[in-house]
Amino acid sequence: MSASRGASANSGHAAAGHPDPKQPNPVAEHPHPAAIEDYALIGDCHTTALVSKMGSIDWLCWPRFDSPACLAALLGSPANGRWRIAPNAAPLAVTRRYLPGTMILETLFETESGSVALIDFMPVESNSVVRIVEGRTGTVEMQFDLALRFEYGSAVPWVTRLKHGSGILAVAGPDQVVLHSDVKLHGKAMTTVAGFTAEAGQRIRFVMTHAASHLDPPVPPDADRALDETDAVWTAWSARCTYRGTYRAQVNRSLLTLKALSYAPTGGIVAAPTTSLPEQAGGTRNWDYRYCWLRDATFTLIALMHAGYREEAEAWGAWLRRSVAGSPSQLQTLYGLSGERLVWECEVPWLSGYQGASPVRIGNAASSQLQLDIYGELVDALYQEAALGLVKPTASWNLQRSLVTHLETIWHQPDESIWEVRGEAQHFTFSKVMAWVAVDRAIRSAETFKLPAPVDRWRALRTRMHEAVCEHGFNAQRNAFVQSFGSEALDASLLLLPLVGFLPPEDPRIDATVAAIGRDLMVDGLIRRYRTDETDDGLKGEEGVFLACSFWYVDNLVLQGRTAEARAMFARLLDLCNDVGLLAEEYDPIARRQLGNFPQAFSHLALINTALNLDSRDPPADQRRDPGDPAGEVDEEY
Repeated sequence: MSASRGASANSGHAAAGHPDPKQPNPVAEHPHPAAIEDYALIGDCHTTALVSKMGSIDWLCWPRFDSPACLAALLGSPANGRWRIAPNAAPLAVTRRYLPGTMILETLFETESGSVALIDFMPVESNSVVRIVEGRTGTVEMQFDLALRFEYGSAVPWVTRLKHGSGILAVAGPDQVVLHSDVKLHGKAMTTVAGFTAEAGQRIRFVMTHAASHLDPPVPPDADRALDETDAVWTAWSARCTYRGTYRAQVNRSLLTLKALSYAPTGGIVAAPTTSLPEQAGGTRNWDYRYCWLRDATFTLIALMHAGYREEAEAWGAWLRRSVAGSPSQLQTLYGLSGERLVWECEVPWLSGYQGASPVRIGNAASSQLQLDIYGELVDALYQEAALGLVKPTASWNLQRSLVTHLETIWHQPDESIWEVRGEAQHFTFSKVMAWVAVDRAIRSAETFKLPAPVDRWRALRTRMHEAVCEHGFNAQRNAFVQSFGSEALDASLLLLPLVGFLPPEDPRIDATVAAIGRDLMVDGLIRRYRTDETDDGLKGEEGVFLACSFWYVDNLVLQGRTAEARAMFARLLDLCNDVGLLAEEYDPIARRQLGNFPQAFSHLALINTALNLDSRDPPADQRRDPGDPAGEVDEEY
């Protein structure tokens, strides 16, 4: 069907046609975004959309994850853009599921007059969102409303009706969107609306496609054919998973989520598809996570390889090497989808924030922070990449040598840590441990692959780093490793010390640290990152529990042989997943609500790795640890 313009236009309006007085006011109803856990994800490996239980797409950035949102009600109100399809009357029940092994979402609405399914998905390589309403029983009166608002909910597009009469073309600046519809659309209150009846056995289709506005209007794909093709693509991908353990369903859903968060053209994986979902209800700890963090590097490589996804691991490794290429002194914490370095942070004043949590931020200033731990994550990932046979050992050896040479001159400096604090830089214990990891893995590479390196100098450096951490990072009075040198505060990042091989899990200091964290940082069976009243992170307010930390605690229970406790806590964490298996960054154990950007790659990576640690004969926790003496040259007495 042609997407050419009609003979007339509604100047400046967001809807085509004439208002229908029988239609409900789309903006007045459901004025607030849903609970974070009430959203589900659909995606096409270029971008994603969030769909609420009530059939509203409240977040969509097009054509990339980091593009300005054209549906931004998630961070404001319906006036900032949404696309809702739902029954007129409040449903008696709403259930959701993904079609098995796919990212195709099915929402079933049950009403007094019948039941209807809403099938949502994004065909791969199509720049489209497809929504199919399928009558299951009886008849259900439905409503449709679409308010496109480009540039993060601020720009009302110019809308015209398509010549064939069953769709619209919306244009604003660099963007254009074509919508094809099986029902007639009307304009009301700067919104495109429709009312229709879904009967048993009937399908009503809506397809919306994006393109650059200087190109010819795009032709949306056939909805039914796209459904079959998308199902086949995702099902084939899921079938490649080699994990067959106890937690196969949860691991598979987490892997599918990671795949949906990947940017196919480059292999980069975003931390989350959203920005500014708060870490505290109504709070200010709101950050943009639509970028790729080096910190996720090793976790991602190992998770993908253990689950059988070699191609994705290779693509992620290649993204890493391209993104960090250049001077080691310019290494960043995070990069854009293609390795972009300019991710300046700013605030968006016209968006009120998720349920009033402001400010809304675009970009991330943490990109310019000194975070020493990323050197360890990066060099470890490059080592693992070679050890797993993904690349030749020489592929990044000169880069690794340059990184260690630079790290040798800065490891003693204070930094902003894994938690990207916005307070004063400190000598964070975990940062020093990961600096040690960088040198340790470089030594392993040199020795394992017979590569040229100043190994004797590196061994001496590794020993000095280890001694410094054990002397200044361990607090004898608390009988635990602490957050920073000389402090008394605990920090859940220290749960990673045995997982990266700094000390063995049976070391009394590790055992005591795990016990202290379980005693002092646990809330309702879950682990906080740190106590905000003890740590000057430069921010106001509280936060929820950081979910990855609880998975790390389970990993430590496994290493200590406390398997029954580990499985019980893991089951508790799995119960926090929403109805379609997704996790945010954090969780509020009091309000029992998910918090932070959603869904969060780091949470799902931690879930995968912990499941593998519980079930695998070759668990990830063993892969990152060196069976030799972690200090290298000295034995530490306790």
